Amino acid sequence: MTKAEHLQAVATLVPGHFNDHAVERIDRTFNLVRIERADPALVTDEMRGNVRAIASFAGISAAMMDALPNLELIASFGVGYDSVDAVHAAANNIMVTNTPDVLTEEVADTAIGLLINTVREMYAAEKWLRDGSWVNKGNYPLSRLTLRGRHVGIFGMGRIGQAIARRLEAFGLTVAYHNRRQVEGLAYAYHPTLKGLAEAVDTLISVAPGGASTEKAVNAEILAALGANGVFVNIGRGSTVDEAALGAALANGTIAAAGLDVFADEPNVPKALLDAPHTSLLPHVGSASDHTRRAMADLCVDNLVSWFTERRPLTPVPETVKVVARS
Repeated sequence: MTKAEHLQAVATLVPGHFNDHAVERIDRTFNLVRIERADPALVTDEMRGNVRAIASFAGISAAMMDALPNLELIASFGVGYDSVDAVHAAANNIMVTNTPDVLTEEVADTAIGLLINTVREMYAAEKWLRDGSWVNKGNYPLSRLTLRGRHVGIFGMGRIGQAIARRLEAFGLTVAYHNRRQVEGLAYAYHPTLKGLAEAVDTLISVAPGGASTEKAVNAEILAALGANGVFVNIGRGSTVDEAALGAALANGTIAAAGLDVFADEPNVPKALLDAPHTSLLPHVGSASDHTRRAMADLCVDNLVSWFTERRPLTPVPETVKVVARS
Protein backbone atom coordinates (compact mmCIF):
# COMPACT_ATOMS: atom_id res chain seq x y z
CA MET A 1 0.00 0.00 0.00
CA THR A 2 1.39 3.41 -0.95
CA LYS A 3 1.57 6.30 1.52
CA ALA A 4 -1.34 8.03 -0.23
CA GLU A 5 -3.47 4.88 -0.16
CA HIS A 6 -2.65 4.38 3.52
CA LEU A 7 -3.78 7.88 4.45
CA GLN A 8 -6.94 7.65 2.36
CA ALA A 9 -7.94 4.63 4.44
CA VAL A 10 -7.74 6.61 7.70
CA ALA A 11 -11.24 7.71 8.73
CA THR A 12 -11.03 11.26 10.10
CA LEU A 13 -14.08 12.73 11.79
CA VAL A 14 -14.86 16.44 11.42
CA PRO A 15 -17.71 17.51 13.72
CA GLY A 16 -19.71 20.64 12.93
CA HIS A 17 -18.35 23.71 11.15
CA PHE A 18 -14.66 23.60 10.31
CA ASN A 19 -12.14 25.61 8.33
CA ASP A 20 -12.79 25.16 4.59
CA HIS A 21 -9.11 24.81 3.67
CA ALA A 22 -8.61 22.16 6.35
CA VAL A 23 -11.70 20.27 5.19
CA GLU A 24 -10.48 20.33 1.58
CA ARG A 25 -7.08 18.94 2.59
CA ILE A 26 -8.60 16.27 4.82
CA ASP A 27 -11.01 15.25 2.06
CA ARG A 28 -8.15 14.92 -0.44
CA THR A 29 -5.84 13.08 1.93
CA PHE A 30 -7.98 11.02 4.31
CA ASN A 31 -11.35 9.32 4.46
CA LEU A 32 -13.40 12.34 5.57
CA VAL A 33 -16.35 11.65 7.86
CA ARG A 34 -18.71 14.50 8.74
CA ILE A 35 -21.01 14.79 11.74
CA GLU A 36 -23.30 17.62 12.84
CA ARG A 37 -21.58 18.15 16.20
CA ALA A 38 -19.26 16.39 18.64
CA ASP A 39 -22.04 14.42 20.31
CA PRO A 40 -21.59 10.73 21.27
CA ALA A 41 -25.27 10.16 20.49
CA LEU A 42 -24.53 10.89 16.81
CA VAL A 43 -21.73 8.34 16.55
CA THR A 44 -22.76 5.44 14.33
CA ASP A 45 -21.55 1.85 14.52
CA GLU A 46 -19.49 2.46 11.38
CA MET A 47 -17.80 5.45 13.03
CA ARG A 48 -17.08 3.39 16.14
CA GLY A 49 -15.33 0.81 14.03
CA ASN A 50 -13.45 3.09 11.65
CA VAL A 51 -12.69 6.56 13.04
CA ARG A 52 -9.05 6.97 14.05
CA ALA A 53 -8.79 10.76 14.18
CA ILE A 54 -10.81 13.89 14.89
CA ALA A 55 -10.11 17.36 13.51
CA SER A 56 -12.14 19.97 15.31
CA PHE A 57 -12.72 23.57 16.39
CA ALA A 58 -15.16 22.40 19.03
CA GLY A 59 -14.67 20.77 22.37
CA ILE A 60 -14.14 17.03 22.49
CA SER A 61 -15.39 15.47 25.71
CA ALA A 62 -14.31 12.31 27.45
CA ALA A 63 -17.63 10.75 26.41
CA MET A 64 -16.93 11.56 22.77
CA MET A 65 -13.53 9.91 23.00
CA ASP A 66 -15.00 6.85 24.69
CA ALA A 67 -17.55 6.52 21.87
CA LEU A 68 -14.70 6.01 19.39
CA PRO A 69 -12.61 3.03 20.59
CA ASN A 70 -10.13 3.28 17.71
CA LEU A 71 -9.45 6.99 18.17
CA GLU A 72 -5.74 7.80 18.13
CA LEU A 73 -5.49 11.56 17.55
CA ILE A 74 -7.48 14.74 18.17
CA ALA A 75 -6.15 17.57 15.99
CA SER A 76 -7.51 20.70 17.66
CA PHE A 77 -7.70 23.88 15.58
CA GLY A 78 -6.34 26.77 17.66
CA VAL A 79 -3.75 27.34 20.34
CA GLY A 80 -6.23 27.03 23.20
CA TYR A 81 -7.52 23.51 23.81
CA ASP A 82 -9.30 23.84 27.17
CA SER A 83 -12.49 22.47 25.55
CA VAL A 84 -10.71 19.17 24.85
CA ASP A 85 -10.39 16.79 27.79
CA ALA A 86 -6.66 16.30 27.27
CA VAL A 87 -6.19 14.56 30.62
CA HIS A 88 -8.72 11.89 29.65
CA ALA A 89 -7.09 11.64 26.24
CA ALA A 90 -3.67 11.02 27.79
CA ALA A 91 -5.10 8.38 30.13
CA ASN A 92 -6.51 6.56 27.11
CA ASN A 93 -3.42 6.85 24.89
CA ILE A 94 -5.00 9.44 22.59
CA MET A 95 -2.73 12.17 21.22
CA VAL A 96 -3.99 15.77 21.24
CA THR A 97 -2.37 18.43 19.06
CA ASN A 98 -3.02 22.15 18.72
CA THR A 99 -1.79 24.95 16.42
CA PRO A 100 0.64 27.18 18.36
CA ASP A 101 3.13 29.70 16.94
CA VAL A 102 1.42 30.25 13.57
CA LEU A 103 -1.16 32.58 15.17
CA THR A 104 1.10 34.27 17.74
CA GLU A 105 1.92 37.44 15.82
CA GLU A 106 -1.62 37.94 14.49
CA VAL A 107 -3.16 37.70 17.95
CA ALA A 108 -0.50 39.99 19.40
CA ASP A 109 -1.27 42.54 16.67
CA THR A 110 -4.96 42.33 17.55
CA ALA A 111 -4.22 42.83 21.24
CA ILE A 112 -2.30 46.03 20.57
CA GLY A 113 -4.95 47.27 18.16
CA LEU A 114 -7.65 46.58 20.73
CA LEU A 115 -5.67 48.37 23.43
CA ILE A 116 -5.19 51.48 21.30
CA ASN A 117 -8.80 51.38 20.12
CA THR A 118 -9.97 51.22 23.73
CA VAL A 119 -7.69 53.88 25.19
CA ARG A 120 -8.11 56.42 22.38
CA GLU A 121 -11.84 55.69 21.85
CA MET A 122 -11.38 55.15 18.11
CA TYR A 123 -14.57 53.05 17.95
CA ALA A 124 -16.53 56.09 19.17
CA ALA A 125 -14.56 58.58 17.08
CA GLU A 126 -15.36 56.67 13.89
CA LYS A 127 -19.03 56.58 14.84
CA TRP A 128 -18.84 60.37 15.40
CA LEU A 129 -17.64 60.81 11.83
CA ARG A 130 -20.06 58.31 10.25
CA ASP A 131 -23.21 59.61 11.97
CA GLY A 132 -22.55 63.20 10.92
CA SER A 133 -21.55 64.51 14.35
CA TRP A 134 -18.26 65.90 13.03
CA VAL A 135 -20.25 68.09 10.62
CA ASN A 136 -23.06 68.93 13.04
CA LYS A 137 -21.25 69.08 16.39
CA GLY A 138 -17.61 69.77 15.57
CA ASN A 139 -14.51 67.88 16.59
CA TYR A 140 -14.72 64.65 18.58
CA PRO A 141 -14.04 65.32 22.28
CA LEU A 142 -10.50 64.74 23.53
CA SER A 143 -9.96 61.15 24.66
CA ARG A 144 -9.89 60.81 28.43
CA LEU A 145 -7.07 58.28 28.33
CA THR A 146 -3.70 57.85 26.65
CA LEU A 147 -1.06 55.15 26.34
CA ARG A 148 1.58 57.62 27.44
CA GLY A 149 3.10 56.72 30.79
CA ARG A 150 1.10 53.55 31.21
CA HIS A 151 2.35 50.49 33.07
CA VAL A 152 1.12 47.26 31.52
CA GLY A 153 0.65 43.90 33.20
CA ILE A 154 0.26 40.72 31.17
CA PHE A 155 -1.67 37.82 32.66
CA GLY A 156 -0.26 34.78 30.84
CA MET A 157 3.30 35.22 29.58
CA GLY A 158 3.40 32.45 26.98
CA ARG A 159 4.22 32.84 23.30
CA ILE A 160 1.46 35.38 22.66
CA GLY A 161 2.08 37.25 25.90
CA GLN A 162 5.75 37.66 25.02
CA ALA A 163 4.88 38.86 21.50
CA ILE A 164 2.55 41.47 23.03
CA ALA A 165 5.28 42.50 25.48
CA ARG A 166 7.76 43.11 22.65
CA ARG A 167 5.27 45.38 20.93
CA LEU A 168 4.57 47.27 24.16
CA GLU A 169 8.28 47.88 24.65
CA ALA A 170 8.38 49.50 21.21
CA PHE A 171 5.70 51.90 22.47
CA GLY A 172 7.97 52.87 25.36
CA LEU A 173 5.77 51.23 27.99
CA THR A 174 6.90 49.26 31.02
CA VAL A 175 5.81 45.62 31.22
CA ALA A 176 5.25 43.23 34.12
CA TYR A 177 3.52 39.87 34.24
CA HIS A 178 1.86 37.11 36.23
CA ASN A 179 2.13 33.43 35.31
CA ARG A 180 1.76 30.18 37.17
CA ARG A 181 5.53 30.34 37.39
CA GLN A 182 8.27 32.81 36.51
CA VAL A 183 9.62 32.52 32.95
CA GLU A 184 13.33 31.83 32.99
CA GLY A 185 15.45 34.45 31.25
CA LEU A 186 12.65 37.01 30.94
CA ALA A 187 13.62 40.48 32.19
CA TYR A 188 10.09 41.79 32.87
CA ALA A 189 9.05 42.17 36.50
CA TYR A 190 7.29 39.04 37.74
CA HIS A 191 4.40 39.07 40.23
CA PRO A 192 3.55 35.76 41.92
CA THR A 193 -0.13 36.76 42.30
CA LEU A 194 -2.58 38.31 39.86
CA LYS A 195 -3.71 40.77 42.52
CA GLY A 196 -0.12 41.88 43.07
CA LEU A 197 0.23 42.48 39.34
CA ALA A 198 -3.04 44.44 39.17
CA GLU A 199 -1.94 46.63 42.07
CA ALA A 200 1.36 47.40 40.34
CA VAL A 201 -0.04 48.38 36.91
CA ASP A 202 -2.81 50.47 35.39
CA THR A 203 -3.33 48.35 32.27
CA LEU A 204 -4.02 44.62 32.42
CA ILE A 205 -3.96 42.41 29.32
CA SER A 206 -5.24 38.88 29.80
CA VAL A 207 -3.79 36.20 27.52
CA ALA A 208 -4.45 33.42 30.02
CA PRO A 209 -5.80 30.05 28.86
CA GLY A 210 -9.19 28.76 29.93
CA GLY A 211 -9.82 25.96 32.39
CA ALA A 212 -10.66 25.47 36.04
CA SER A 213 -7.47 27.10 37.32
CA THR A 214 -8.26 30.44 35.63
CA GLU A 215 -12.07 30.43 35.89
CA LYS A 216 -13.18 34.02 36.72
CA ALA A 217 -9.64 34.85 37.84
CA VAL A 218 -10.23 38.47 36.82
CA ASN A 219 -12.90 39.30 39.38
CA ALA A 220 -14.13 42.30 41.38
CA GLU A 221 -11.06 42.20 43.64
CA ILE A 222 -8.64 42.27 40.70
CA LEU A 223 -10.55 45.06 38.96
CA ALA A 224 -10.60 47.15 42.13
CA ALA A 225 -6.84 46.64 42.46
CA LEU A 226 -6.39 47.86 38.87
CA GLY A 227 -7.99 51.14 39.86
CA ALA A 228 -10.01 54.01 38.46
CA ASN A 229 -7.44 54.75 35.74
CA GLY A 230 -7.31 51.09 34.84
CA VAL A 231 -7.78 49.57 31.41
CA PHE A 232 -8.53 45.88 30.98
CA VAL A 233 -8.01 44.02 27.69
CA ASN A 234 -8.91 40.36 27.15
CA ILE A 235 -7.52 38.53 24.14
CA GLY A 236 -7.30 35.11 25.85
CA ARG A 237 -10.44 33.34 27.06
CA GLY A 238 -13.77 34.77 28.20
CA SER A 239 -14.00 32.21 31.01
CA THR A 240 -11.10 33.90 32.82
CA VAL A 241 -13.29 36.94 33.60
CA ASP A 242 -16.20 37.45 35.97
CA GLU A 243 -18.24 39.30 33.35
CA ALA A 244 -20.87 40.51 35.83
CA ALA A 245 -18.13 42.06 37.97
CA LEU A 246 -16.53 43.62 34.89
CA GLY A 247 -19.83 45.14 33.75
CA ALA A 248 -20.34 46.61 37.20
CA ALA A 249 -16.77 47.91 37.36
CA LEU A 250 -17.21 49.73 34.07
CA ALA A 251 -20.62 51.12 35.03
CA ASN A 252 -19.51 52.50 38.39
CA GLY A 253 -16.05 53.71 37.39
CA THR A 254 -14.04 51.13 39.31
CA ILE A 255 -11.94 50.92 36.12
CA ALA A 256 -11.78 53.37 33.22
CA ALA A 257 -12.24 51.19 30.14
CA ALA A 258 -12.13 47.70 28.67
CA GLY A 259 -11.38 46.10 25.32
CA LEU A 260 -12.70 42.56 24.84
CA ASP A 261 -12.27 40.08 22.00
CA VAL A 262 -13.49 37.01 23.89
CA PHE A 263 -16.50 36.18 26.03
CA ALA A 264 -17.60 33.35 28.29
CA ASP A 265 -20.62 32.24 26.24
CA GLU A 266 -19.83 33.17 22.66
CA PRO A 267 -21.48 34.51 20.60
CA ASN A 268 -23.71 35.71 23.44
CA VAL A 269 -22.36 38.89 25.00
CA PRO A 270 -23.86 39.96 28.35
CA LYS A 271 -26.08 43.03 28.13
CA ALA A 272 -24.10 44.60 30.97
CA LEU A 273 -21.02 44.63 28.72
CA LEU A 274 -22.96 45.79 25.65
CA ASP A 275 -24.35 48.67 27.71
CA ALA A 276 -21.13 49.47 29.56
CA PRO A 277 -19.47 52.80 28.79
CA HIS A 278 -15.91 53.07 27.47
CA THR A 279 -15.72 49.60 25.93
CA SER A 280 -14.42 48.25 22.65
CA LEU A 281 -15.99 44.88 21.84
CA LEU A 282 -14.86 42.53 19.06
CA PRO A 283 -16.39 39.19 17.92
CA HIS A 284 -13.38 36.96 18.71
CA VAL A 285 -11.25 38.01 15.74
CA GLY A 286 -7.80 37.67 17.34
CA SER A 287 -6.43 35.30 14.70
CA ALA A 288 -9.12 35.87 12.09
CA SER A 289 -7.23 36.71 8.93
CA ASP A 290 -7.17 34.51 5.83
CA HIS A 291 -3.38 34.28 6.11
CA THR A 292 -3.29 33.07 9.70
CA ARG A 293 -6.31 30.80 9.62
CA ARG A 294 -4.87 29.05 6.55
CA ALA A 295 -1.59 28.53 8.41
CA MET A 296 -3.52 27.13 11.38
CA ALA A 297 -5.47 24.82 9.08
CA ASP A 298 -2.28 23.55 7.48
CA LEU A 299 -0.67 22.84 10.84
CA CYS A 300 -3.81 21.06 12.03
CA VAL A 301 -3.79 18.77 8.98
CA ASP A 302 0.00 18.41 9.01
CA ASN A 303 -0.33 16.93 12.49
CA LEU A 304 -2.71 14.32 11.08
CA VAL A 305 -0.37 13.50 8.22
CA SER A 306 2.69 13.27 10.47
CA TRP A 307 0.91 11.03 12.96
CA PHE A 308 -0.35 8.54 10.39
CA THR A 309 2.85 8.45 8.31
CA GLU A 310 5.71 8.95 10.78
CA ARG A 311 3.74 8.03 13.94
CA ARG A 312 4.67 11.27 15.66
CA PRO A 313 2.87 14.60 16.24
CA LEU A 314 4.27 17.98 15.25
CA THR A 315 2.72 20.04 18.05
CA PRO A 316 1.44 17.84 20.89
CA VAL A 317 -0.15 19.51 23.91
CA PRO A 318 1.75 19.03 27.19
CA GLU A 319 -0.73 16.56 28.65
CA THR A 320 -0.21 14.05 25.82
CA VAL A 321 3.51 14.36 25.02
CA LYS A 322 4.09 10.85 26.36
CA VAL A 323 1.34 9.22 24.31
CA VAL A 324 2.81 6.58 22.02
CA ALA A 325 1.36 5.65 18.64
CA ARG A 326 -0.33 2.28 18.51
CA SER A 327 1.41 -0.41 16.49
